[in-house]
Amino acid sequence: MEQAVYTPSKPLPAEPISFEEFLEWLDEDTHAEWVDGQVILKMPVSVKHQDQNRYLLKLLAAWVEDYHTLGRVYHPPLQVKLELPSGAQRSREPDIVVILNDRLSQLTEQYCNGAPNLIVEILSPTTRAIDRGEKFTEYEAAGVPEYWIIDPDREYAEFWQLDETQAYRAAFTGSEGVYRSRELPGFWLRVEWLWKQPPLLEVLSAWGLHTR
Repeated sequence: MEQAVYTPSKPLPAEPISFEEFLEWLDEDTHAEWVDGQVILKMPVSVKHQDQNRYLLKLLAAWVEDYHTLGRVYHPPLQVKLELPSGAQRSREPDIVVILNDRLSQLTEQYCNGAPNLIVEILSPTTRAIDRGEKFTEYEAAGVPEYWIIDPDREYAEFWQLDETQAYRAAFTGSEGVYRSRELPGFWLRVEWLWKQPPLLEVLSAWGLHTR
């Protein structure tokens, strides 16, 4: 289980701080989030976590950017600033962020200002509770249309979609089977690919896409 946190290259600021002050303090080598004016340093992740993140990022980037020009796919350190119905603000650093063409105007030089189309969090022992609890509630309240929770240790995935009442409903949960995204046009995923990680060319062939 991870114990250490990322060590910032400069001292932590006095709190509370504004979002603008947080951005000014932040640098590319520091992984942190901003919650209620407080800087929350993130834990380092395991090799398994990084492998899972890189593989899913590769699949999403191929579909969204390379073959369909639907938008952009990002990994940390991109910040996502969210405003909740209560007026509270958060800035999170999700494992994967997908911003389709209809929301690209939300991208600033340093962060995404508002809910992206899709957020993915890869669970680790130290983040499981917050990713399935606090962040789940925030992403739902902020109007993130799809939220994927991937647990590589347990080989289990949850795919949540906002319903007509703006509440998350489980569209698919499990270790194997086919998930079809509502937000990404035409995208489908064999969930077992996440654990078996077949070569990209094999996945592209299953999708019926011509390889390059």
